[in-house]
Amino acid sequence: MSVKVAKSAGFCFGVSRAVEMVEQAAAAGKKVATLGPIIHNRHVVDRFETMGVRVIHAPEQAKAGETVIIRSHGVSREVYERLQKQGVEIVDATCPFVKRIHNIVSQAEGEGYLPVIIGTPTHPEVEGIAGWCGDCRVFESLEDLRDWAQSQDNLKNSAICMVSQTTLTESLWKSCGIFAKKQFTNLKIFDTICRATECRQNEAAELSGVCQAMVVVGDPSSSNTGRLAMICRERCDKVFLVDNAGELNKEDFRGVTDVGITAGASTPAWIIKEVNKTMSEITNVETVQEENFAELLEQSIKTLNTGDKVVGVVTGIGNTEVQVDLGTKHAGYIPYDEVSTDPSVKPEDVLKVGDEIEVFVVRVNDQEGTVQLSKKKLDGLKVWDEMSAWAEEKVTVEGAITEENKGGLVANVKGIRVFIPASQSGIAKGGDMTGMVGKTVQMKITEVNRARRRVIGSIRAVTAESRKAAQEKIWAEIEVGKKYHGTVKSLTSYGAFVDIGGVDGMVHVSELSWNRIKTPADVVKVGDEIDVYVISFDPEKHKISLGYKTAEMNPWNQFMTNYSVGDVVDAKVVKLMTFGAFAEIIPGVDGLIHISQIADRRIGKPEDVLSEGQEVKVKITDVDAENKRISLSIRALLEETAENAE
Repeated sequence: MSVKVAKSAGFCFGVSRAVEMVEQAAAAGKKVATLGPIIHNRHVVDRFETMGVRVIHAPEQAKAGETVIIRSHGVSREVYERLQKQGVEIVDATCPFVKRIHNIVSQAEGEGYLPVIIGTPTHPEVEGIAGWCGDCRVFESLEDLRDWAQSQDNLKNSAICMVSQTTLTESLWKSCGIFAKKQFTNLKIFDTICRATECRQNEAAELSGVCQAMVVVGDPSSSNTGRLAMICRERCDKVFLVDNAGELNKEDFRGVTDVGITAGASTPAWIIKEVNKTMSEITNVETVQEENFAELLEQSIKTLNTGDKVVGVVTGIGNTEVQVDLGTKHAGYIPYDEVSTDPSVKPEDVLKVGDEIEVFVVRVNDQEGTVQLSKKKLDGLKVWDEMSAWAEEKVTVEGAITEENKGGLVANVKGIRVFIPASQSGIAKGGDMTGMVGKTVQMKITEVNRARRRVIGSIRAVTAESRKAAQEKIWAEIEVGKKYHGTVKSLTSYGAFVDIGGVDGMVHVSELSWNRIKTPADVVKVGDEIDVYVISFDPEKHKISLGYKTAEMNPWNQFMTNYSVGDVVDAKVVKLMTFGAFAEIIPGVDGLIHISQIADRRIGKPEDVLSEGQEVKVKITDVDAENKRISLSIRALLEETAENAE
């Protein structure tokens, strides 16, 4: 006699994950309750009970301070909300594949589709799925689906969304799908049978087809265990559904030469191992399979290796991890901190259910059938490839300055640390680089040492490239009289140098102001943005002469525009002479108050009445535009006042 154990027998990812969550919570010393039995296996539930984990059947039974774990079957939206009102810590152990179905039916209903669920109406998983949509239909068989479809009027063109219970048999799902496609013209079908379930059922069918007897291990109340037994009975006459090794009877296997063993998703490994050992003792034949169960698991599901790059589909985004279907027997997950190189990015901002993504395999747990993945690491590997290409092709890239150190600046470019030497920062030697921190800058990658994980960047290279392009543009288009908006870069005793966009030009001190000034600093300072125009230029010597003062700025023009003979203005005495006093009307424009016009009486000298800096009211009595001379009078105003008084 030979004994063969199905490779995928036992815990699936969702069950293993839920059991692990209970164990972790109990080990942390928390008061733990599960909303319903955590899995359909009394041995596991009994073991947890000895650890102080109690089973509750309604949210209202939860006690203050407890940690309530939602089992892998999931619950309805209404049950979840009731649990939230209890004010307890909630740990959602809903299987990611089940969670995906919740999202599908909820979204479908929002889009106007009627969700149709193929599964057992009373099964907790199906009840939970139905609870994530306001209206749906649940059918346990093809006959039920057919009867409903044919009894409804105008249903053919209705929007229908069809999903299945994760443990549904493949044959039933296919037959329902074939019928639905013929029956409904506006149909969405989502194949939601768990891949682990599908694999387990296929192996059970294959094994039962070649064995004279099959042992199905699991709790009789488990739906997926029951389906395994049903599949086996379709191909094998002797099928025994046992809860544990103690239920095996030697007499049942008389005359049997080949025995197959499979187990439901809620059956722990140690029970399967005991059944395998007991069958070996019952048969007492050398051909009995001798491999231990751990080795069987390793042979059955080790299809991935650490360091592999694989493609998967996002099936759910939980509180701490993103679930990914890899299309293998492994259930993949990405911890939140492995989603992005940017710690401020939320997983839901960059991923959504249904996305196909490439990931890096960090760790494979073959015993539990799980694999830890990282999007961040793979993105990092890709960025290193990009870095090398950017350096070779001299591409300009964008990065955020994260810190300053003695040698320069550090930038983050797609999660890679890039060092920018002070000489390449674009800041003048000895300048303060602190203000750069937090800014997003353009840079060139100048050196990449992948082995030492060292990358050098240069902001200055981008600035120099931009400046060169700007210079070429300016010299190609420059002409006398052309206006530019520039920045004052430096001052000398004879003028100011102005950057007009990559090229420096000089504004001579005589071109800075219409007024007499001592130094350029009387008019402008370094950093000022000013409008200038080209007076002359020499392309060969790369010299440009600029002007700053304009006709509009000419004080005499301003005077002629705003004042006329007869106007009374406020003026300031700026100089006393023997023949009169000069008074400033506006900066740069003075008028003469002749000694005879200072008072309404004869005076010996101007200082008898006036003093420098004195503010006086004067009347403009004459303007000689050709010679730019203005005559002013205080006397005229005094006489007018006297006449008005009479």
